[in-house]
Amino acid sequence: MGWNRGARHRPSRQAWLPVGVAAVACALVVTGAMLVTSRHGVPAADHARPASSPPPPVPPLTVVSATPADGATGVAPDATLTVQFSHAIAPGSATPALQPAVPGTWARSSPDTMTFTPSASLPPGTAISVVVPGGPLGVQATDGTRLAASVADRFTVAPMTTMRLQQLLALQGYLPVAFMPQSSAPVPPAQLALAQPGGFLWRWTTLPAAITSQWVPGQYGVITRGAVMSFEDQHGLATDGIAGPLVWSALLAAAAQGQTNPYGHWDWVDVTTALPETVHVWRDGTMVYQSVANTGVPGAVTTPGTFPVYLRYRVTTMSGTNPNGTTYHDTGIPWVSYFDGGDALHGFVRARYGFPQSDGCVEMPPANAAVVWPYTPIGTLVTVQ
Repeated sequence: MGWNRGARHRPSRQAWLPVGVAAVACALVVTGAMLVTSRHGVPAADHARPASSPPPPVPPLTVVSATPADGATGVAPDATLTVQFSHAIAPGSATPALQPAVPGTWARSSPDTMTFTPSASLPPGTAISVVVPGGPLGVQATDGTRLAASVADRFTVAPMTTMRLQQLLALQGYLPVAFMPQSSAPVPPAQLALAQPGGFLWRWTTLPAAITSQWVPGQYGVITRGAVMSFEDQHGLATDGIAGPLVWSALLAAAAQGQTNPYGHWDWVDVTTALPETVHVWRDGTMVYQSVANTGVPGAVTTPGTFPVYLRYRVTTMSGTNPNGTTYHDTGIPWVSYFDGGDALHGFVRARYGFPQSDGCVEMPPANAAVVWPYTPIGTLVTVQ
């Protein structure tokens, strides 16, 4: 039994060594594993982190600003239009459109800006919309995004000045004055609606002061009004003598095409109430005809002043009330040119002429009125003095 106790198994020193070596080896394996993990730059604990968030979506393409601004008024007829976007615009992208249409070109003036350069004046006094197209066929950015919906920018062009109106009317032969530009160079098409440096000269120096005194450059007097009415008549517009967008646009179009007054003359009728009352007809600075006449009686006098002819008849019926309260209804009145309300130049049979006898009109012998009538188209000025 004592041997048996003495024979109890005890590990030898050599038997412990492999265990220690194994422990060191395990430590090395673990350390090696840690070194490998560190080599990849991700600590073991980081394997539990969630995946990173996706990048935010690209913001939509929008219009940042427009020039002129929406609602702007008094915009110059030669203004350059711009539309700036939130993204750079792709080459070949759809471009804005003007309503009403204006000749010109759109181009990218910078990566995110489109610019319109007009090749003609923006129509004076006109409201214009710049429509930027959106949707599948609309403006596209370089990143592929598109304008979601169309955007409209609305502005109003400045009216044409009276000075420029007179310049164009003079250049086209509707006035008794000529416009002499300072420069002989052609006016750029986009600046055609802008007043140009220069001055006016009378086309004929023979006209009397009764008419020349009524001309003032830059003021919308009766001479200018008559010229506007003549222009309207020649271009199929309402002959109201008011220069508005329709007149301005037609006048610019005529100027761009080099058109002149197809009538080809400037006529004026001068009625003198000094006895014997007389009608003098002037054409292009020369008195070409005169006739005896009758003006209005007291209570229905022919109003002094200068007026443009606004309505004409070869023959018509005239009705009204005399100063004494009686009425008249005269048929077959020939060669009628109305110039001031119910007052007109016309033929009328009287026993004598040369003194007041009418109800405000300027009467002439019918044969004489037939000669005068062709000299009185719409817009012709009639002066009663």
